[in-house]
Amino acid sequence: MLKLSLKEGEYVNIGDNIRVVYAGGSGKNGRLMIDAPREMNISRSNNDPNPEKRKETYYPEPKISEEAQHEIKKIIWNERQKKAKPAKADKKA
Repeated sequence: MLKLSLKEGEYVNIGDNIRVVYAGGSGKNGRLMIDAPREMNISRSNNDPNPEKRKETYYPEPKISEEAQHEIKKIIWNERQKKAKPAKADKKA
C-alpha cells in the first residue's frame, strides 16, 4: 500500500489512463476526482459489513454496442489522420 500526501490540485496517475486528483477537503473529509475510462468499474467502499447492502448503491453504466465502439474508433482514427497531415506538409517545406 502506498500512502501519499497531496496538496489541493495535485494528482496521481495510475497506469496510462487513470488520474486521481485531490480536490481539497476539511477535517476528516477529503474530495477526490477520478478520471478513468468508462468501461472501468470504480466502486466506493464503506464500513458496512454486509456486501449485499453495498451492491445496492453501485449502478454500472450499460455497455455500448460493438457497432458503436467501431464507429467511435473510426472517428478517432480519422481525427488523428487530419492532425497528422499538416505535420507531414510542414516537414516538406
